[in-house]
Amino acid sequence: QVQLVESGGGLVQAGGSLRLSCAASGSIFSINAMGWFRQAPGKQRELVAVITSAGSTNYGDSVEGRFTISRDNAKKTVYLQMNSLKPEDTAVYYCHAPEVRTYWGGPQRELWGQGTLVTVSS
Repeated sequence: QVQLVESGGGLVQAGGSLRLSCAASGSIFSINAMGWFRQAPGKQRELVAVITSAGSTNYGDSVEGRFTISRDNAKKTVYLQMNSLKPEDTAVYYCHAPEVRTYWGGPQRELWGQGTLVTVSS
């Protein structure tokens, strides 16, 4: 079974920091881009950050300059370093991998993590 497992969420005060991790497990041949999305109650899911297999990154406007996405290809893990956290950052954060192959020449599958809750208090 191939899956993404997030960790690192929790409760933090405004201005603090957290680092989220997302590890891909199972039989995986290749992973292209990976990213983070988030969703707060009553709001649409929004893009937080994306990183390509080569290391190029893009960020949502609301987190630009505060969050940093990175990855360790050997560990098949993507990270999200969150600094200067605001109450508006409170949400469930989901790891995303839109193009995953489990064998050479096989179809590209889309994977989502189960989500990890980040709560930022005032």
